[in-house]
Amino acid sequence: MTKIQAGTEAALTASDSPPVPAIELTGVVKEYLAHGEVVQAVKGVTLAVAEGEFFSLLGPSGCGKTTTMRMIAGFEDPSRGTVRLHGRDVTDVPPNKRDVNMVFQSYALFPHMNVWENVAFGLRRKRVDGAEIKRRVGEMLEIVDLTGRERRRPREMSGGQQQRVALARALVNNPRALLLDEPLGALDLKLRQAMQIELKRIQREVGITFVYVTHDQSEALTMSDRIAVMNDGLVEQLAAPREIYERPATAFVAGFIGTSNLLSGTVDRVVSGCAVLRVGREGRILVAESPRQVGDPIAVTVRPEKITISTEEPAGEVSAVRGTVSEVVYLGLYNSYAVGLADGAEITVFQQNALDSTSTAERGDAVWLSWQSRHSYAIGS
Repeated sequence: MTKIQAGTEAALTASDSPPVPAIELTGVVKEYLAHGEVVQAVKGVTLAVAEGEFFSLLGPSGCGKTTTMRMIAGFEDPSRGTVRLHGRDVTDVPPNKRDVNMVFQSYALFPHMNVWENVAFGLRRKRVDGAEIKRRVGEMLEIVDLTGRERRRPREMSGGQQQRVALARALVNNPRALLLDEPLGALDLKLRQAMQIELKRIQREVGITFVYVTHDQSEALTMSDRIAVMNDGLVEQLAAPREIYERPATAFVAGFIGTSNLLSGTVDRVVSGCAVLRVGREGRILVAESPRQVGDPIAVTVRPEKITISTEEPAGEVSAVRGTVSEVVYLGLYNSYAVGLADGAEITVFQQNALDSTSTAERGDAVWLSWQSRHSYAIGS
């Protein structure tokens, strides 16, 4: 084999190999000693974040998401497991030797410095050339839409503007990855929603890997390429936002992400791969593409916006259950109905409000609820 052939073969082999993740955790465990007992905050997390990905760690308070991020940053040492950044084992490497930056909820801006000085601070400490500092700070302020506000101090700026300064200060150092620990938590709802879109725009523009910690489900769904849903120190599901919302892997994920109806029963029959659950004397729930057999217990989730509410029995091969409206709440864009079933279960239904629409049903009305079989999703094993 000639050198050219050997080089070509090596190049092809390299191009066929999977890309190295920007961040990779393998069997990461974090234990603390509390009141003489060992407590596991993180219980063997394994995940990989791709280069240039917007990746979110989502879960309730105390689930281990911030601890996981702090181990990526180097502020916490794993009790067991490995942390790799771009293929390099950094498990025992101190934070200042890792090519990542972190943005906190408090922003931690220097109050005595103006915007330009805050953003330039890291570059000056690295003794970057003055002309290069001016160029990079100017470019970053343009990206975060703060051009013209260089001389303002943090106290003269809104919360959203301060958050942009903190972002610019972190990004101007050209880190390989940026870690963000609930940076929008201090903002009001409307500003937080606007900043979600801005954060995603900035991330796309700079092309840097973002790892974002949040307990806000809508925030994670809005911005993320993929989401790791954490609960009690474990990752319960890791997938794209649509997959997590439409096809939750566990009852916890179904209940934590948005609003979901959780129903359970026993498979009465199977027709063309579709499991059928009997509900009362007349009702049925159809679950498409279910591997369950007759007699198997099954838990099903269905989203409220997938359900149609009507006073008439639905026709066709659809899931259909009968109940009584116990509550109707007007929420502007839609009405929310609580419908009680004969077995004591309660189903929530969202019905969008059209321009000329009125409430389909009132409290106390007997109604039918129906939905397509593909919207019944079996969860668990």
